[in-house]
Amino acid sequence: MRRLSRWLLLGEWRAHPVRTLVAIAAIAVGISLGFAIHLINAAAFNEFSAAVKSLSGVADVQVRGAEPFFDEAIFPALAQREGVAVASPVLELEASIPGQRTALKVIGIDAFRASFVSPDLLGTPAEDRLEDTLADDALFLSPAAQQWLQPAGGVVTLQVGTNELKLRVAGPLPGARAGQRIASMDIGAAQWRFEKLGQLSRIDLKLRDGVNREAFKAQLQQDLQQQYPGRFRVNQPNDEEQNNRNEGMSRAYRVNLTVLALVALFTGAFLVFSTQALSVIRRRSQFALLRVLGMDRHRLLRQILIEGLCLGVAGSAIGIAAGYGMAAAALHFMGADLGAGFFSGVRPQVHFTPVAAAIYFALGVAVALLGCAAPALDAARAKPAVALKSGTEEAAMSRLARAWPSLLLMTLAALLSQAPPVFELPLFGYLSIALLLIGAIGLMPRLAATVFRFAHQRWSAATAGKPGASAVMTLTLSRLANASSQAGIALGGVLSSFSLMVAMAIMVASFRVSLDDWLQHILPADIYVGASTGGATAGLRPEQQAALAALPGVAHADFLRTRSLSLAPERPPVTLMARNVDAANPARSLAIVGEARAPAPGVRPVWVSEAMVDLYGMQVGQRITLPLNGAMHAFQVAGVWRDYARPTGTIQMLLSDYRAITGDQVASGVALSLKPQMKAEDTLAALKRLPFAAALEASEPSEIRAMSMKIFDRSFAITYLLEAIAIVIGLFGVAATFSAQTLARAKEFGMLRHVGVTRRQVLAILAIEGGALTALGIATGFVLGWVISLILVFVVNPQSFHWTMQLHLPWPLLGAVAGLLLAAAALTALLAGRQSLSGGPIRAVREDW
Repeated sequence: MRRLSRWLLLGEWRAHPVRTLVAIAAIAVGISLGFAIHLINAAAFNEFSAAVKSLSGVADVQVRGAEPFFDEAIFPALAQREGVAVASPVLELEASIPGQRTALKVIGIDAFRASFVSPDLLGTPAEDRLEDTLADDALFLSPAAQQWLQPAGGVVTLQVGTNELKLRVAGPLPGARAGQRIASMDIGAAQWRFEKLGQLSRIDLKLRDGVNREAFKAQLQQDLQQQYPGRFRVNQPNDEEQNNRNEGMSRAYRVNLTVLALVALFTGAFLVFSTQALSVIRRRSQFALLRVLGMDRHRLLRQILIEGLCLGVAGSAIGIAAGYGMAAAALHFMGADLGAGFFSGVRPQVHFTPVAAAIYFALGVAVALLGCAAPALDAARAKPAVALKSGTEEAAMSRLARAWPSLLLMTLAALLSQAPPVFELPLFGYLSIALLLIGAIGLMPRLAATVFRFAHQRWSAATAGKPGASAVMTLTLSRLANASSQAGIALGGVLSSFSLMVAMAIMVASFRVSLDDWLQHILPADIYVGASTGGATAGLRPEQQAALAALPGVAHADFLRTRSLSLAPERPPVTLMARNVDAANPARSLAIVGEARAPAPGVRPVWVSEAMVDLYGMQVGQRITLPLNGAMHAFQVAGVWRDYARPTGTIQMLLSDYRAITGDQVASGVALSLKPQMKAEDTLAALKRLPFAAALEASEPSEIRAMSMKIFDRSFAITYLLEAIAIVIGLFGVAATFSAQTLARAKEFGMLRHVGVTRRQVLAILAIEGGALTALGIATGFVLGWVISLILVFVVNPQSFHWTMQLHLPWPLLGAVAGLLLAAAALTALLAGRQSLSGGPIRAVREDW
């Protein structure tokens, strides 16, 4: 029996090698994409976490502020606290670099204390310049930072305010990890040079032996909360909270990429189904003969499942190997973030993970087995006496025409689409899309029967009594109306590929158009000026702000100040933006979502982004407290606005309130609105004549929009690639399905030739059939894709990234892909028809009983 099983398997593969290879390739592509993205994400996240850990050294506990910096007066109390062996003060700065959009992380340390806690941050001075460790002009660069900056003459130029700060490169940081762009210097020098006297970013605590870290951390957090409410965060390096912060920055992006990659695997599952279904239909009489000769139904069921298993094993093995190669290539050429900017500054190496490989391998095999389960069960249940007769193929697939399972799945999909996220991920949204696809594909036989029977009835009525009516059209419609199950298989291939392509295209286009509209709304000024596009040490002092506001032609200058705030220890910091907002009409400068409410008298207003609503539960009218200038201050949420730039959350407040609370008079940038009839070129020319103009970067709204859209396209480059792969798989799937169906109908075509139908007429029948089925699949796929896009745009996207968008349909792209599918189906049907007609009519029907 093993020999018979092997003969049946290899015989089928030799008879239809292209169809088999397409099914294997579809599974391989899906597995390789999913596995590659998993390896890239795992490598990037692990390297990023290791880089963060290297900055903490062997610290047992860390104390950070809710604000970026806090008063160093707390340091003696922590250093002298019972159980502390060493307390190491740290000042972390994102230093701005003139002409660069990326900041350099500068870490100020006490070299004597850091040698016990975080030795990797100690630089290596020249043997004859050991005093450089404490020099006020010395900087130690990591190898990656050295390669990036290429300091001329051993001097690095940074920017503080609008002034240049030149620091001497005193040596390397040998303990830095590969790709880590950091620098270290003496903490006192850093406080002085960067105008942060008396301020720290964190304090690393090394505990004495025998001290319980968990108990120490809990007690310290409680004491600090009592003495300084809301001002400090206590954590252990790389503990669950820190891992949550690191993972939360990119989790939604990584999960969405993985799901997008598995779209190809879903298409592969259907290709396995169509391959096995058509194979079973074509070999129905052979299986019946085997049953008559003594093969029981369980062995036959096992034989067909083995065929699907072999497809899955081959596809999965190729996919795992290809995925590893793709991951290595992507990390080398595209970086760890795949263009999205989440893991900049790390250079991970791909590592093969056997557990993940086994999971993806099993997933590919399971998909293949599920794809061939229905055809295998049908073949095993068929009665040999009936199956031996020719012409029973349609009855074999009659079970696929049942509508109630599909309707049940689609109803369940509608209910799941309204479910809340799980672990802040739209898992039910993804599940609803999968159920919707399966349900819609299951309805294809019933839909095909309804549509083509109606078309056949209308054609018959229109051509009644007209002897000259087209016989080709009559035969075509008759066949489509009475072979709906086989037509449904072909329709399912078109539907699965086209609908998913439509959904992804609509989602990306909606995001792109919404982003462009949002940029137009929030960029109403004529010129935007900043001290730097990267880092946090650059800024505009009051006298420089006055000079910018007094430029010729400037009607109004709207200054902006940005900084970060930590509102929850388990979440990444949010962005605080202080600017002039019209409290009576905030929609003039903010993309307000929903209602805006004026705050109560005497209460300061803030406007929060949509992410703050999802992540922190903030609502319009709610009273909140924010840590500013070492104390908690009360505000009221006056509105919610849309922010596509910062998915971790943004809070906007009035610049006057910010300055009154913090005393910080520095501005990060300014938006200049010009007087009527004034030209931006004249104002920009005057700006360049300012004494500090070399430290400024000025842009017009069109330049900012163009740069933002370029960043968007770069971030979605991998999405575009996955979308293109889905389209290619869909085209191959359509071609393989129509080719298999056409070749399986050789006897039917032979009979038509016997009754007088010409070769040219048979080819015309095939072309019309392919075009009609594809057109119906495209129309249905567009409707289904539109419904799926609604889930993606209004459920998956808000639950993943915490912002909403408007729906936009990219008609040119959809029309082009629909045309490609239509042409591919018709051309494949013609080419396969030529092959099936090449044997002659007598040979084609000699096996027909």
